[in-house]
Amino acid sequence: MKRREFLVGAAALLAGTMARGRAADIPAPSADGLDRITAFFDNEVTSGRVPGAVILVQQHGKPVYLKSFGVRDTRTGLAMTPDTIFAIHSMTKPITCLGAMMLIDEGKLALGDPVSKYIPLFADTKVGLEVTNPDGTLKVDLIAPVRPVNIEDLLRHTSGISYDYIGGKWVEQAYKAANIFEGQFSNREFADRIAKLPLARQPGTLWRYGHSTDVLGSVIEIISSQTLYEFLKQRILDPLGMSSTKFALATEDELARMARPLPNDFILLAAERDRLDHPEWQSGGGGLLSTITDYQRFSQMLLNGGKFEGKRYLSPAAFNAMTADHVGPGSGVERDYFYFPGDGYGYGYGVAVRTDPGNAKPPPPGSLGELKWDSGSGTYFGVDPKLDMVYLMMQQTQNERSRITPAFKALVYDCFPPALRRP
Repeated sequence: MKRREFLVGAAALLAGTMARGRAADIPAPSADGLDRITAFFDNEVTSGRVPGAVILVQQHGKPVYLKSFGVRDTRTGLAMTPDTIFAIHSMTKPITCLGAMMLIDEGKLALGDPVSKYIPLFADTKVGLEVTNPDGTLKVDLIAPVRPVNIEDLLRHTSGISYDYIGGKWVEQAYKAANIFEGQFSNREFADRIAKLPLARQPGTLWRYGHSTDVLGSVIEIISSQTLYEFLKQRILDPLGMSSTKFALATEDELARMARPLPNDFILLAAERDRLDHPEWQSGGGGLLSTITDYQRFSQMLLNGGKFEGKRYLSPAAFNAMTADHVGPGSGVERDYFYFPGDGYGYGYGVAVRTDPGNAKPPPPGSLGELKWDSGSGTYFGVDPKLDMVYLMMQQTQNERSRITPAFKALVYDCFPPALRRP
């Protein structure tokens, strides 16, 4: 054997041995703790607060807890199963951002590229500035941006592109007047509509949730000459084995596997009607449907540092960039009053990353370096390198998500000794 091959092989053997040693040092979740997860979701279903849920805790690449609760749909009574399909809303964003990072890794896209390089209407985008008239009435002045919106802004939500319900009355009115969801539209047409709206803040100055990732989906289409789904399917979904993850369902079997909110979950039901009204729109910010077993594979790839089952999806440098905090101290980025990553978290390119214990006493559960994101439909995933663990919750509830999500995370970490529960 050549010396180089010997050294590479020896290094791989040592790395494997060290990984097994680390795994042996990490305790498994306690049986009593897992039983408490079961009791919690049993109670959620029997009390009628949610129709059902599927929960997965995976450690060292293997499930240690996978359980289904309740039904997919109270109208049919069909039981929840691991292959139940959920609208994952904003958990689409990490997948779209991974696609963009792959293009950056290949030199086909750059963080500093102005968005107008791909969507020319962004060259004329202005920033809205709310001012008070002498008589006390309000108006919006349009001013030039201090710099163009760039690809990094889209990845980290610092573009100034908002959602209609975030950013004040003038933002809501501007989006309503533009009627951006009128008729049928493609990703490119939607990006053009967004480009005509004023930015809510100067680019690069504020973390604000919005349609940034939808615009990023259009950029991916322009560079790849594919639809967003074709690109994601070819580069991410098929290689990872995420066969049930897509923007639209086609078969009777898929439709029967779809989960549905309770009849009184009006906001989520309205969102589902909007999605069905636009089957042509492949929203990179919130349009995907998926299963817990599909998303587990994506989560495990993140835990593995950008690789899964022998295939690397991002170089180490690109993966580290994606999962580092880009809105923290020294970044020049302020945090919106709706700062969804939450206390103790920074934000990378498509995922939240735990950077510090936070201000709460005691700190929320979790580990430094943990990655996470969730969605308005109640789905959640966490990636914890310290515990070599991924954990996921799939449900369809907007009414109960803000209560259940922190309770679920606390239950997961309560499965471990106190010293491992918090940063």
